[in-house]
Amino acid sequence: MLPKINQTTFLQPLPITSSEADVTLRSRVADLDNHAIWLEIPLNEKKRNLHRPRIGEQYRIVYITQDGVKHSFDSTVTGIKQDTVAMFSVRKPNPEDISREQRRSFLRVEAQLEIAVRFGDKFRFTAITDDVGGGGLSFRTDRKWPLVPGTVLSCWLLLSYRNGNIAHAKFEGEIVRVKPVEPDHHLIMVRFIEIQPAEQQKIIQYCFERQLDMHKG
Repeated sequence: MLPKINQTTFLQPLPITSSEADVTLRSRVADLDNHAIWLEIPLNEKKRNLHRPRIGEQYRIVYITQDGVKHSFDSTVTGIKQDTVAMFSVRKPNPEDISREQRRSFLRVEAQLEIAVRFGDKFRFTAITDDVGGGGLSFRTDRKWPLVPGTVLSCWLLLSYRNGNIAHAKFEGEIVRVKPVEPDHHLIMVRFIEIQPAEQQKIIQYCFERQLDMHKG
């Protein structure tokens, strides 16, 4: 499956050398045509500056689809143009040249993020997540809240990205498990039951960035 317009992608120059092993270039799909994928000029997240590809250079392009599966392919820069934003094109891969993780599940990472929760007519509180993924999350909260499996929650998750940007992801989730973890706290495990694709993509992007950070660490 090819990346879609506006989808976040991560690029790595090829061939990968020891000095470039931790280089992460973040871009976004600007347009698609019959032969090419057009990407915005990527940001080097380590140096905090723009990386300007040149025609003939090769990159590995990585992205995560809305079903939570990581995809990647190698391609060559075929063009550069200035439209509303500066863009460069890479050759569109054949379907058989796109690699994908065999495990069909959402990436899940440990993360301490603030989440606002509402349920019922009068219950509202904030909590801190334990982990986050494209299909759900868990958070810790006081036992005083009447939370049981099957309860539907309306939530707003605060996401902070590498580049300093802040985003909110809104969703409805169902509690699948409640686990005592401390004398006065519960770990609440939630699966998403209603979330817009754009909101889900925000969470998937955050998880992917976290995975890259942990891998480098």
